[in-house]
Amino acid sequence: MTANAGRSGVRRKTTHDLADLVGKAVTPACRKRGFASLDLLSAWPDIVGGRYGERVRPVRLIWPRQGRDPVPGEQDPVCAATLLVHADGPTALFLSHETGQILSRINAFFGWQAVERIKIVQKPVTVRKPAEKKTLRGLTEAEESALEDKLSTVGNDRLRAALKKLGAQVIAKSDD
Repeated sequence: MTANAGRSGVRRKTTHDLADLVGKAVTPACRKRGFASLDLLSAWPDIVGGRYGERVRPVRLIWPRQGRDPVPGEQDPVCAATLLVHADGPTALFLSHETGQILSRINAFFGWQAVERIKIVQKPVTVRKPAEKKTLRGLTEAEESALEDKLSTVGNDRLRAALKKLGAQVIAKSDD
């Protein structure tokens, strides 16, 4: 009996979420900057809101050194970090007045008192313009009905709607 007994020799193709693959690749770079993962960086505009989402950039989480030995029976105290951010001059002034609220939002995101202080460094922040979305053409009635026919066997309404949207985009892009 060989080691490959029971295997057909055909490699199965599986799909993986792009976020999982990119997250694994970017995590070591994030850890060098003190971020445990990409989560804070990717959710930053949602945490601080539209006013500071593009004008303030988190740069590094600075964790304090654990100086003392833990006492037996006592829970090891976790010291909170300092978040280093870059902001331009006027934005830094406004941000300094709202650090309490932003700290509470950051800690709510983490689910524990992870950050105790925000250190603001006045530095120009480049604003990244989002890529222009290309408008797709509409489907013809024949294409629309063909797509509806293909999706008529799908029982779940939400799945059918998602597949219809995806199919319409694929058909519209195929002519380009």
